[in-house]
Amino acid sequence: MKINSPKGHQVPIAVTMGCPAGIGPEIIIKASQDYEILSKIVVVGDLNILERAKACLKSGILIDRWELGKSLKDGVLNCLSVTDLSPGDVPFGAPSRLTGKASFEYIKTAIQMTKSGIFSAIVTCPISKKGLELSGIDFPGHTEILAQLTNTSDYLMMMAGESLRVTLVTIHCALKDVPKLLSTERVFKTIRITHKSLVEDFGITRPRLAVCGLNPHAGEGGMFGDEEERIIGPAIEMARNKGIEVYGPFPPDTIFYMAKEGAFDAVCCQYHDQGLIPFKLLHFRDGVNVTLGLPIVRTSVDHGTAYDIAGTGKADATSLVSAIGLSERICQNRKGHLGGL
Repeated sequence: MKINSPKGHQVPIAVTMGCPAGIGPEIIIKASQDYEILSKIVVVGDLNILERAKACLKSGILIDRWELGKSLKDGVLNCLSVTDLSPGDVPFGAPSRLTGKASFEYIKTAIQMTKSGIFSAIVTCPISKKGLELSGIDFPGHTEILAQLTNTSDYLMMMAGESLRVTLVTIHCALKDVPKLLSTERVFKTIRITHKSLVEDFGITRPRLAVCGLNPHAGEGGMFGDEEERIIGPAIEMARNKGIEVYGPFPPDTIFYMAKEGAFDAVCCQYHDQGLIPFKLLHFRDGVNVTLGLPIVRTSVDHGTAYDIAGTGKADATSLVSAIGLSERICQNRKGHLGGL
């Protein structure tokens, strides 16, 4: 279904509100003070909770209840109100069965409507894994929800900033489980999907990839572990045989500096904190989480629900602004790539 969109933007971007008890509603209100952003988005969330955030911030922004088939109003924040929560039932900073279920409904609705072409992309505000658990929804996070609801098996988490991009072989698992989860096929898949996304989503004609080792000094020739020689090295060789420009495995304590200085377009990391610690050191405020491999475009803020400051007006919307901007660029790059085939 085609909908009437604000001037200058044919298909709006869906911004999911995230956990109603967190800072998602607040950062949406803050980001929407920029008219360029306001004109591009539809919030998929709850009108009552957005109004509460507006009041907390003493914002003058106008919020309009939008429904499918209805024209988008120019100069207001359009909200597809999936739930009708009472703010009194959603205290700040307290995830619950109610907030977990609501968060999931926002994501599910946005995915369905983006797949249908009603939205051009999804930008997600933070959810609570605890809230999902309390509501009986068995997913560790956004990435896995998006993958299942789009029937995607080959997907990755990328954290993207102006000076560093990282992707992860393993994501949400205990550190002690990482070595047994690694395989040559899994590392190769990470390299392959990262390369494909850099070409199609980021418009980099010939990406240069680096791969982290798992162990200190990348194993030091087997002295500190053999995963580099047994698993990671063969995956790199497989990728090179496919024409991918990839190097490593590198010692994790040196490669991020090299990438930051421009030697590589992305670093493939073996586990969550290996990539996210250096990334957030550089891009704590403006980093963007991107799910690679999906049939739809999804970006996200790179932070959590920040329950400790929810409702205080202190939340920083910089990451959300960056995520909205990157989702637009990815949409444009994908169109350009398809046009050039």
